[in-house]
Amino acid sequence: MIGVSHLLPDAATFVEALIAEAVRALADAAYAQPQSFAADASASDLGDVDRTRGGDPDAYRRLIERHQDYVAGILWRFSRDRRDHEELVQDVFVEAYLGLGTYRRKAPFQHWLARIATRVGYRYWKEKARRRKAEPFSLEKWDRATEDDGISSVLEPEDAATLLYNLFEQLPPRDRLVLTLRYLDQCDVAETAQRTGWTKTMVKVQTLRAKKRLQNLVKQGGTELIQ
Repeated sequence: MIGVSHLLPDAATFVEALIAEAVRALADAAYAQPQSFAADASASDLGDVDRTRGGDPDAYRRLIERHQDYVAGILWRFSRDRRDHEELVQDVFVEAYLGLGTYRRKAPFQHWLARIATRVGYRYWKEKARRRKAEPFSLEKWDRATEDDGISSVLEPEDAATLLYNLFEQLPPRDRLVLTLRYLDQCDVAETAQRTGWTKTMVKVQTLRAKKRLQNLVKQGGTELIQ
């Protein structure tokens, strides 16, 4: 197995370039950056939440229709397997329905859904990590991406995204979560804290640790055990 650290100024350079190319690919993907709704949609949400609590099934159907694409965009970061992705989206709306009594209107309904979606996706990663052992992943085939012209000269954005996902799968779910939110979803520290339930300080510390682990993974040639 051939690592890439001897061909780069440092592994951090490789990681930053890889993330940049992956983000370009995600911008053109079937589920691009999830878009938030305007204030009038939030007002409609509150009315439909109240009607759902009152037993109106059509009200919850409207909530699903209004936010299905947004939730699907979030879950696309957690699984690109179509069947798993569809099940995850369904799980979010089932959990939201069952937990609707806990929604306190302190944040827009969509933000509440985003937190549920993040929790569902994170649980999915943890279950997958428990079921399988980490498999060696070689970066040898990508070595030529470290030559003078950089990653973009030999990797299409879609290939960079695939490589990054493969590397992420080698990481503990907690590291994978914070890197996905901070860099692929481009959430700031406050939004990442809101979606994970972590403190802002914890988000910052976890981000640094996760990036360091990802860089070490690159230095090792792409193999690290899931912990």
